[in-house]
Amino acid sequence: MRKFPFYAKNIIKDILPRSFFKLDVDSLLRNMSDAQLEYIDSRVNYYNKLNTPFKLDDTAMVLKKLSVRGHASSYYYDFIECARYFDNSVKFHYIFSDVEHIPEQPTFVKARPIHGENQNSVLLKLNKIRHFSLFDDDVAFEDKRDMAVFRGACYQESRKILLEKYKDSPLVDVADTREHNGKKNNLMSETGQMNYKFIISVEGNDVATNLKWIMHSRSLCFMIKPRIESWFMEANLIPGYHYVELNKDFSDLEEKIQYYAKHVDEAKQIIKNANDYVSPFLDEEQEKIITLLVMKKYFDLCES
Repeated sequence: MRKFPFYAKNIIKDILPRSFFKLDVDSLLRNMSDAQLEYIDSRVNYYNKLNTPFKLDDTAMVLKKLSVRGHASSYYYDFIECARYFDNSVKFHYIFSDVEHIPEQPTFVKARPIHGENQNSVLLKLNKIRHFSLFDDDVAFEDKRDMAVFRGACYQESRKILLEKYKDSPLVDVADTREHNGKKNNLMSETGQMNYKFIISVEGNDVATNLKWIMHSRSLCFMIKPRIESWFMEANLIPGYHYVELNKDFSDLEEKIQYYAKHVDEAKQIIKNANDYVSPFLDEEQEKIITLLVMKKYFDLCES
């Protein structure tokens, strides 16, 4: 149901002429403290690492020609929500899908590899309805089940390893949700998974979809150290502080379940740290300002 207001609002906005929207960055920043401005600037430069002027080739998109047709609509609407404030003549490259590689030219993307020369990957908050949908968790950690849970399509190697190794474990409830005979099996809602003390996050085609809502919950996040990052700045997450790090082959999973089931105060402190990390992403006005400035920096550096 949450998808209907998202699409309805964005379809209406997309009908309006883009001249209706004006960008006045100074007015957006005028009443902010020095600390807020410093924080915003740090995030803008994190997402957009470009520092020198660049030129794009002839395949670059011109904003006035971009439309929802032929694109994943959630990506398009998230992009145009802020791009409509810029001149219709601006040019850019973009990828509206999962992505693990670094483009050859400066490109707006949802995700990028954490390591390597990744400055051509300019991060935006795309596909928000999937990656930034958060859920209320009213169950105290002590009242949750002393088990870890994972639900997801197990086609990546790491997910296959997790499934094979723990499908019969009394401490781990893991299942593959891929379709079989036309039906999806083993589904469990996010709120259902929050009945477990430990929720496992495993990267998919790029970042792990469930990471944000796990870290917003009262359950403890278990995951392998991430390889890919998104608007959530996964590279900034600290093992043992924001989440519990697992071995790449998940060989320590049961040991960590047993440890944190006994060391409740440690587990709750990591959960609090995770909740605090998520908190700034809930400020919609600030998030929009950061997105606008990420785009502005790109367009200002892009030479015709």
